[in-house]
Amino acid sequence: MAVTTRMLGRSGIEVSALGMGCWAIGGPWAEGTQPLGWGAVDDEESVRAVRRALDLGVTLFDTADTYGAGHSERILGRALAGRRDEAVIATKWGYTFDERSRQATGEDASPAYLRRAVVDSLRRLGTDRIDLYQLHLGDLPLPRVEALVGGCEELVAEGLVRAYGWSTDRADRAAGFAQVAPHAAAIQHSLSVLRDAPVMLATCDKHDLASVNRGPLGMGLLTGKYTAGSTLPRDDIRGRAPGWLEWFRGGRPAPEWLRRVTAVRSALTADGRTLVQGALGWIWARSGRTVPIPGCRTVAQVEENAAALRLGPLAPDHFAEVERGLAALRTAALRDADRPHWPLPPIPAARP
Repeated sequence: MAVTTRMLGRSGIEVSALGMGCWAIGGPWAEGTQPLGWGAVDDEESVRAVRRALDLGVTLFDTADTYGAGHSERILGRALAGRRDEAVIATKWGYTFDERSRQATGEDASPAYLRRAVVDSLRRLGTDRIDLYQLHLGDLPLPRVEALVGGCEELVAEGLVRAYGWSTDRADRAAGFAQVAPHAAAIQHSLSVLRDAPVMLATCDKHDLASVNRGPLGMGLLTGKYTAGSTLPRDDIRGRAPGWLEWFRGGRPAPEWLRRVTAVRSALTADGRTLVQGALGWIWARSGRTVPIPGCRTVAQVEENAAALRLGPLAPDHFAEVERGLAALRTAALRDADRPHWPLPPIPAARP
């Protein structure tokens, strides 16, 4: 059964059930020598990819001011020129950066910076409003987030922002945020068949928030193109993965996550879907609030992802088969973890 649209929580904004993540189209940027982008990018292909996504019914485009040190927003704005009213733009703020050097410089969660950041994003995007404005600092203590709500409400009242949200994996803080933020519409959090988020999904249900899902393809692991022998380029964040990036280590896919891909592959592709389409179908079957935003930088990626909309949520029997495969893998990991020769760490439990 096809799935086409979702509501952005209590905002009244309707979006396609699939979004396009725009991290990769930002191109290279870094923190010192640590790459934060996905390597070199073809801006013309990025523009074509965004426009092709619109043609195929994708309306939600998620970026951040820091991606490519502003470059992602500029490319997205260029691609949407003349078609702005067809799109729902979500961007994020909170990290600071230098556009000329393409360097990340820190973070700023002050109300004054909130005002400056939204004006700069509007300029780069070439638009008069941002549909979903998201705080990017996921571990910010709740009292500091609450201090920003008044500023976000002012932006809504001025028509610069239609709704706002928070990119965080902390369900407890998301719940507190939802209770004090009248125009909060969404929580962006990690969710994939490889890493469930039951507590966060329950939080979104309770507070009528959209669940916007980053990492729905495990940063590429669920495309099926990476094996244990794959090596990522050094200018790609996955090739020199920082500690918080769990999917890759030492420039290679982490073996425990590849085992999970193997465990779910047959169930995700049982009805003729590609692995990518099965992974997206699992997310839609998981909750009626989910909006996965897989990253794209080519027309071919957009077309494969958008075809999943027609296929819709994974069938209940295939969904159950995925759960059985993961349960068997967890059981095997726990059983073998006590053996001295066990070569890899056990698969971590899902984070709340």
